[in-house]
Amino acid sequence: MEYKDYYQALGVPKTASEDDIKKAYRKLVRKYHPDVSKEADAQAKTQELNEAYGVLGDAEKRAAYDELGKKGHYQAGQQFRPPPDWGNGFGGFGAGAGAGGPAGTDFFADLFANFGGGRRRSSFQTKGEDSHASIAIDLADSYQGATRTINVRIQEPDNMGRLVTRERTLNVNIPKGVMAGQQLRLSGQGQAGSAGPGDLYLEIQFNPEPRYRLDGRDVFETVPLAPWEAALGADIEVPTPSGKVTVTVPAGSQNGRKLRLKGRGIPGNPAGDLYLLMELVLPPATSARARELYETMARELAFNPRAGG
Repeated sequence: MEYKDYYQALGVPKTASEDDIKKAYRKLVRKYHPDVSKEADAQAKTQELNEAYGVLGDAEKRAAYDELGKKGHYQAGQQFRPPPDWGNGFGGFGAGAGAGGPAGTDFFADLFANFGGGRRRSSFQTKGEDSHASIAIDLADSYQGATRTINVRIQEPDNMGRLVTRERTLNVNIPKGVMAGQQLRLSGQGQAGSAGPGDLYLEIQFNPEPRYRLDGRDVFETVPLAPWEAALGADIEVPTPSGKVTVTVPAGSQNGRKLRLKGRGIPGNPAGDLYLLMELVLPPATSARARELYETMARELAFNPRAGG
């Protein structure tokens, strides 16, 4: 049996806190998840990460694994057999142990299955590993809530107990007021385990929409404005994530002026605000009449935008 260094797999030191281990696992599993990764070994890497976190993320398993590490200076890939006294304090695992069993996909499971006569094996039955994926939604979905269908790949045991990857279709309810970076927990939709499946965590991402910018629950929207609307003032209709609204542009508005619509940002308690950013758009001088109008303005207004600068 080959020794596996789970700390090395997650890229954390042996002194890492529970929170550090969880953060490292989530970061790596997002990187290598088969649904998003282009790495050739993404599936194998994900399985390795799930196995490592399944041990280090469980206090009892981690303690047993750390005790094993103290009995010898094992290196990843090294052939070994546990010392006779390994497992003292953990139900006598290792007492009277025989030779190492065959290599398996789960080093820790093989270790407990093949050493110590299988005693207390059931005490190490655990819930399956949590899975992580992402889902992209429109900003409007956060305003109204939505239902989306996604396909995820989950590792499950077949009739022979071997891990196989299967595709599963899920209907996901997007709650009103959800924000980018927030995670939705789908109970029981993660990896299979001897004590039941883990959970699936979906990280919310917003589809790119150039006219919108987000700051927390506040939404900033760029609104194109004609020169005469800015100069004379106007009531204009603006499409927003929550529907069309009519706003009054004050006379004399300049490019970049900001209008605040209180409570029209992403819903919440409290809701964010919607800020409309005025952007002047000049008509093109592509016709004789347009050029004539611009020439008239240049002659009669005598306006120099750089004066006093």
